[in-house]
Amino acid sequence: MLMSVDDTLPVPLYRQIRDQVVSGIAQGQLEPGMSLPSVRALAADLGINLHTVNKAYAVLRDEGYIYMKGRAGAVVASPLDADRADIAQVEQSKMEDALFKMALAHRARGGTRGEFLEAAAAQAARAYGMMPEEASAAEKRKEAVAEKRRAPARAAAKAPTGAEGALA
Repeated sequence: MLMSVDDTLPVPLYRQIRDQVVSGIAQGQLEPGMSLPSVRALAADLGINLHTVNKAYAVLRDEGYIYMKGRAGAVVASPLDADRADIAQVEQSKMEDALFKMALAHRARGGTRGEFLEAAAAQAARAYGMMPEEASAAEKRKEAVAEKRRAPARAAAKAPTGAEGALA
């Protein structure tokens, strides 16, 4: 798996590395038991400070995605490891809290439950890799919802104002 970082992004470099490793695990590019590059090797490949890579690996370890194996370095953890059960429960709780906050914010901006569920389903589909025809159907529904929201603004823009209406 090739990794890259972009120092022009607002996302910290260690977080970019962390996110790429998590994505690699989720997509099956990194399997349990696979060794990750050493801290020094990855830092050299990416042209960044080794402490940045070390921080990324520490975060991944704390989240249960990898474990450190002495001189062998960082190794991808199995999702079935007993140590990860507690971490999985905490992560589940964090995810539910984040979804709740996003749903509240969406509702406060006038969004509907259906729109929120559509958006959440589309992102879950992206993460879990759906079939192309399912993706296009989801995109069509998303566009239809967006079009429905734009319609009142278009109607208001086309309606004549008081002075223009009197002249017509």
